[in-house]
Amino acid sequence: METLRCQWPGNDALMQQYHDQEWGTPVHDDHKWFEFLLLDAFQAGLSWKTILHRREGFKKAFDNFDFEKIAQYDENHYERLINDAGIIRNKAKVRGTIKNAQAFIAIRKEFGSFDNYIWRFTDGKTIVTRRKQNDIPVRTELSDMISKDLKKRGFSFVGTTICYAFMQAAGIVNDHVEECFRFEACCGKE
Repeated sequence: METLRCQWPGNDALMQQYHDQEWGTPVHDDHKWFEFLLLDAFQAGLSWKTILHRREGFKKAFDNFDFEKIAQYDENHYERLINDAGIIRNKAKVRGTIKNAQAFIAIRKEFGSFDNYIWRFTDGKTIVTRRKQNDIPVRTELSDMISKDLKKRGFSFVGTTICYAFMQAAGIVNDHVEECFRFEACCGKE
């Protein structure tokens, strides 16, 4: 019997694995939060498939997504990154990642963790949407609000569409369609 899942992973094995094991699972670890922020920022204007297939390259290039190290990157790190074929070599996104690591640390200082900060937008609960395959938006009022707040705090590449993708990936919103075998698992029940 075939496993029913959301349509967006298509027939790509890595996309299916990501969907089946990660996408929509509520995140509560700041290192995972930063990884998702970094990857989604690089996704701006590109497909998730492109980013996912370079995830290991990003992990290696950006010190295992260690925001403390990234926040300290200097011009030598920047030059190394824009010449690294294992990632998307976008100068603005590389600079934005360094800036985002610094802003991420500031949020951790203010709220105790990024996790405390981000989950306050939903009172710590996953929003269960019960959508159909062709009914998934690219932004919502909540993603608008989070985007605006992150930008106010110094983040870049956090427009509302990127924020919504981030919210989906990290389980703030459960956009698995009801027919998907992952729908119930990602309803925020711990």
